[in-house]
Amino acid sequence: MNYKHIIFDIDGTMLNTETADMLATQETFFQLAGEKRELDEFRFSFGIPNSVVFPRLGIEDVEKASLIWADNYRKYHSSLRLFDGIEEVLTELKKRRYILGIVTSKSRREFSADFATFGLEHLFNTVICVDDSPRPKPNPDPILEYLKRSDAKKPETVYIGDTVYDEQCAHSAGIDFALAVWGTHNREEIKADYFLETPLEILNLLPDRYGI
Repeated sequence: MNYKHIIFDIDGTMLNTETADMLATQETFFQLAGEKRELDEFRFSFGIPNSVVFPRLGIEDVEKASLIWADNYRKYHSSLRLFDGIEEVLTELKKRRYILGIVTSKSRREFSADFATFGLEHLFNTVICVDDSPRPKPNPDPILEYLKRSDAKKPETVYIGDTVYDEQCAHSAGIDFALAVWGTHNREEIKADYFLETPLEILNLLPDRYGI
């Protein structure tokens, strides 16, 4: 294990967006389908692009649904929070001379509206949004695009995420995957190389690259 590039997912890994995400999906489904469902029925949608979520809900006009979803999501924006310890971990990893990146299912506009407002964007060298590759997670394309843009080698790269889509994306691209257990709901279904119970455990996995 000699990692150099550490790639992070956003939702469920660095940012706790679950409440806003599910409420927006629930409300959008009601507006379009006229059917009220329990919030837990939308838990599957967390961390998955709208292009996948809405067809699974039987809604064919993804573009229209996504626009409505974005309006609904903004209503709950105040509920977004960084997970405890994330900011400290990112800052320490930079001190330890790791190269940090992001691969997310958010669009570039959503990234700017949600994550960038927390003031941590400067810590990341490369950010791959859903707009930046031909196919979204769980396909390998987003990770492969990161490797291409950052000139990273696969054995030097690990992806930290919270869903089976994240795991499949990483492994199909040929890199290791660490599960953010603090943000997942189906740990037993995910074949991770590492299981991290808290953000601070990332620092145990990644010592100072120069032993300083």
